[in-house]
Amino acid sequence: MNPDILIRKYEPKDLPAMAAIWNEVVEEGIAFPQEDYLTEADRADFFESQSYCGVAEDTASGDIAGLYILHPNNVGRCGHICNASYAVPSGSRGLHIGEKLVLDCIRQAHNIGFKILQFNAVVVSNIHARHLYERVGFRLLGTVPQGFRLKDGRYEDICLYYIEV
Repeated sequence: MNPDILIRKYEPKDLPAMAAIWNEVVEEGIAFPQEDYLTEADRADFFESQSYCGVAEDTASGDIAGLYILHPNNVGRCGHICNASYAVPSGSRGLHIGEKLVLDCIRQAHNIGFKILQFNAVVVSNIHARHLYERVGFRLLGTVPQGFRLKDGRYEDICLYYIEV
């Protein structure tokens, strides 16, 4: 079943679900570079420090079925380039929630005034994410050999992508 999903700005009431989703992706160790989990003490600061955070709300249940964070990729003369991360819990994958999050993120990046959305570290084996990014118009800049350390200590290539927003 494909749920009716509303992408909206996060609210403080969403923080427990957002942190749980974020931490699930960190625990999997195959997409995010972070190794530390968000705690109840630091989750609000983490999400509030972003330029924008969007959540995917299942309108039937009210559950949070995904999220994204959007923030500058750099400062100063490169401050017009932003970066984002997306997280969908394992039980909600395959329902095109990620695509809705990515498309909303592109709109929000434009609305904020960013010119380019760049991904610095898409793990080469993250095929579903790579296909999604390419389908919505991201261009592959290249790969960094052995740029991501997996949980088991092996290294995998990362891909750099960008899209003009």
